[in-house]
Amino acid sequence: MKIENPKYKWMVVGLLWFVGLLNYLDRQMLSTMRPAMQIDIAELQSAETFGILMSIFLWIYGFMSPVSGVIADRVNRKWLIVFSLFVWSAVTCLMGFADSFTELKWLRGIMGLSEAVYIPAALSLIADYHTSKTRSLAIGIHMTGLYFGQALGGFGATFAKEYSWHQTFYLFGLVGIIYAIVLAVLLREKRVKAAVSTRATESPNTNLLKGVGWLLSNLSFWVILFYFAMPSLPGWATKNWLPTLFSESLGIDMAVAGPIATITIAASSFLGVIMGGIISDKWVQKNIKARVYTSAIGVFLTIPAILILGFGNTTFVLILAAVLFGVGFGMFDANNMPILCQFVPARYRATAYGLMNMTGVFFGAFITSMLGKSSDEGHLGRDFALMSGVVFLVLIIQLAVLKPKVQELED
Repeated sequence: MKIENPKYKWMVVGLLWFVGLLNYLDRQMLSTMRPAMQIDIAELQSAETFGILMSIFLWIYGFMSPVSGVIADRVNRKWLIVFSLFVWSAVTCLMGFADSFTELKWLRGIMGLSEAVYIPAALSLIADYHTSKTRSLAIGIHMTGLYFGQALGGFGATFAKEYSWHQTFYLFGLVGIIYAIVLAVLLREKRVKAAVSTRATESPNTNLLKGVGWLLSNLSFWVILFYFAMPSLPGWATKNWLPTLFSESLGIDMAVAGPIATITIAASSFLGVIMGGIISDKWVQKNIKARVYTSAIGVFLTIPAILILGFGNTTFVLILAAVLFGVGFGMFDANNMPILCQFVPARYRATAYGLMNMTGVFFGAFITSMLGKSSDEGHLGRDFALMSGVVFLVLIIQLAVLKPKVQELED
């Protein structure tokens, strides 16, 4: 299918949807497979040590994210995405051969490097294919792939219990390697004309320094940066610790708690990104601040959800809170790149999203390690609930400062 075909822009979303699914599936499986893996690797019997293993991925992913964004603004994003998928899928296969904590740490680190390349490249590519009329919906649909991957990752413990954790890693790694070949054939690059012409008149080093300097001197970008980061605290907490929280609060086996937690979050987030995308794309045609407002509504919904998740102790209450959190976080997720497009020109967007991803992931690494200690000390729920106050504060700052004047900032 040719790029000029108006349907191809949606084909791009579909192709990247499955990559996003694998991106989150391969990283998420580990969060529910600890009970099976700790039989063979004794160090994983400690929740704090397991939290360290999870956070290694995040720290490396975070450091690599801005580099990935800079690279994505300068090279062919198609091949960057294909390479990223192939490497992390190969690493997933190799996880099945690991027989020591040291080997797991190295492999999680390499996975962090390779997976970090994907998101800035993918979202900037989708943003280039879609105008303001469809951008939030397109980004939202892509994000549902991540949520489905997160949900399937919740079955890691179930697969490990029925077969083995080794075979689980083999299988899903092989799927990704095969799909990387499919993607290499079908995916096409696209650059907006303004970005191409500008790059042609600047040296690479000048372009890099100018881009980073422009972003860091922009107050609106700093607000977007921290607005993106603070909801990442509960966002990463739910990804890495919600199965454990459900297991501890409800007194059920992880093989049951994992799927319940991840499917609930994924299904409700799916609803949230579609709602957030449709509402934002339609509303912004009448109100230029609509993307900011739609995102804010979503973040506001997560605040009571976080409190309930922390202190709830019945299945109904926890599932209800998870649904509320998922819907809110989905509305937030669908509008991050579209909001960025209102404040950052196309040639700097991958770099900008890379910096945002880095900040969000660093907060995620911090909270992942902290909640590991909380779990060992018996107050995981309490510390989970405390995140609601931080999210509320940054929501107020976002509404006070972010005031877009255009649907899409141009060079």
